[in-house]
Amino acid sequence: MAGRSELVSYDYRKLRARILAESDVCILCGHAGADAVDHVHPVAKGGAKLDPDNLAPIHGVAGCPTCLRKCNSEKGARSLAEVQQLITSVDWFAGP
Repeated sequence: MAGRSELVSYDYRKLRARILAESDVCILCGHAGADAVDHVHPVAKGGAKLDPDNLAPIHGVAGCPTCLRKCNSEKGARSLAEVQQLITSVDWFAGP
């Protein structure tokens, strides 16, 4: 895909490893075990491609092992702020 070659570059892979070594807590669901990084502000909307401040841990293709959300797919090409506005405060546990 044109314009995404930086995602397989050595610099990107090194930055991805550094971010995941610092934290594996997903920016979307808040659970540990993130195995990918995603842009907080999408590159298509002016976000920096390889800026460590614009990359954060997220659950990749396999999704979150705790809540089973497909975090990266759910976020898509939206900014984190846009996605957070869509997430409701519905309780996942319907206790007694």
